Amino acid sequence: MIITFCGHGSFVGSEEYEKKILALLEKTAGNNPADMFLGGYGGFDSFAYNVCKKYKASHPSVSLIFITPYITEQYQKNHLEFIKNMYDAVIYPEIENKPKRFAISYRNRYMVDRADFVIAYVNRRYGGAYDTYKYAKGKGKIVYNLGYIK
Repeated sequence: MIITFCGHGSFVGSEEYEKKILALLEKTAGNNPADMFLGGYGGFDSFAYNVCKKYKASHPSVSLIFITPYITEQYQKNHLEFIKNMYDAVIYPEIENKPKRFAISYRNRYMVDRADFVIAYVNRRYGGAYDTYKYAKGKGKIVYNLGYIK
């Protein structure tokens, strides 16, 4: 099972949201093996990582997977060594032929395409998180949105 996350960079977490995500993870993954596909950028991504790390502490069959949008030598030098210590694995989707300015969007689609379940925090109808949310809904993915879309 693969669970992925999308949400606004401006997201500020709370104990309430942590409890909701932990309950969703328990409901969907339980004690089954699960890969958590994480993006690692912005407020919601950081919050999702911390919640997944907490969940993994009591569910050892869970893997935290960072899906990187970039594979340049400079990016590897500045980011990937640090990230490798945080995650169980790092995956680079085959998007090197895509324009760099759209790398995160293509990476997000890769994550959604492979996910069985998407946990989102989207509360406005614009931005990358909203685009990813719409893409997931359009693909017929099971999406639980913690935010209210205005």
